[in-house]
Amino acid sequence: MLSGNSGSSDLWNRHFIDSSPLYSIFEHLKRPIAEMQRWPALSELNRLRIGQGQSIQTRSGKEISFVPAITGKQPLEQKYEAKIFLTGEVQTRTNNWHDFFNALVWLVFPRAKSILNQLHYQMQCLEAERQMMHRGALRDAATLFDESGVIVVCTEQALIESLKNFQWKELFWRRREEVLSSMRFFIFGHGLHEKALNPYPGMTGKGIIFHVNKAFLKKAQTGQLQVLDSMLESFLSEKLSSSADLQPIPLLGYPGWVEANNDEAYYDNKRYFRDKNRSDCPIA
Repeated sequence: MLSGNSGSSDLWNRHFIDSSPLYSIFEHLKRPIAEMQRWPALSELNRLRIGQGQSIQTRSGKEISFVPAITGKQPLEQKYEAKIFLTGEVQTRTNNWHDFFNALVWLVFPRAKSILNQLHYQMQCLEAERQMMHRGALRDAATLFDESGVIVVCTEQALIESLKNFQWKELFWRRREEVLSSMRFFIFGHGLHEKALNPYPGMTGKGIIFHVNKAFLKKAQTGQLQVLDSMLESFLSEKLSSSADLQPIPLLGYPGWVEANNDEAYYDNKRYFRDKNRSDCPIA
């Protein structure tokens, strides 16, 4: 269940994984993180990367490493996404939750992160070539998922349809037990992980939904994450075109994730659980 006092934005909390179900994708990293008595140095993040026992590479074949951030205006090849693609170097600020969570997501979903990086780099090159004044729809969508992405998996198509149709009370309250047994949320966006340090009513993710079989839910979580990484890689490279491809997900509606949603009236908040035909966006 979510806690509102898991830590401020500037204090290190080595037990943050225990503070919120939004951190479930990091469960297998809990022991090495709990051993970090202070904010981890970049060398510690790189040791954590090596400890995963797999090569984490960009789509250009460069091994990922976490390096100090560069400040000031830079030429294209030195900009954040370009530098990752061309060299494998992920500029990472220390003592910074946002960048720390970004590094962890690289460890959990390396294929998906590498695809997002490639999309950014390709679009940056195209924008520079065409002297475009604004970012394209694909790059906006890639950024949105990178920051606020949530992966929804479900074995029941009827529950997926309720989610797509914004039937939140039907889904999360009337079919609560079915959701708990058949649907899972996996938080991808490192921006959402940062927000979960101090959760608030209205936290909303941007979802990609996968219909899975029951065998998927029986896998150990590390196995689930590997399968999802591959599924995301395919979706992001073949199907993502704009932010319209991402489904709004009111995260704190998932049964039991906050104490308040054990009350039916919680789902009557139309500012958060908005109707599909409303044009205003839910709280981010």
